[in-house]
Amino acid sequence: QVKLVESGGGLVQNGGSLRLSCTASGRILIVDSMGWYRQAPGKQRELVATISRAGSITSADSVKDRFTISGDIVRRTVYLQMNSLKPEDTGDYYCNANLRADTYYDRPKTYWGQGTQVTVSS
Repeated sequence: QVKLVESGGGLVQNGGSLRLSCTASGRILIVDSMGWYRQAPGKQRELVATISRAGSITSADSVKDRFTISGDIVRRTVYLQMNSLKPEDTGDYYCNANLRADTYYDRPKTYWGQGTQVTVSS
């Protein structure tokens, strides 16, 4: 069993900051990447930012100048520092991990956390 546990969501005013954390645990051989997605009410889940084992980062254009992803993939932990938050950043934020559980030859599988709610008031 693989488990992703997120923390750090909450209510913040327009322009405020929050830091999300996620840790993966369980039957894990190697983590290939970790990241964050979000889903606003009535909208599809979208990429926020991901970081690979090699340190390569992908971020959505809407957050590039405001959010910073970091983490220690070897230790299975990823963070999302969110600054200058806007009401449109409101939503459920999900931790994502692509990892291999059994052998190095397997294709990575994708796992999701339960989500943490972020609300930005105007």
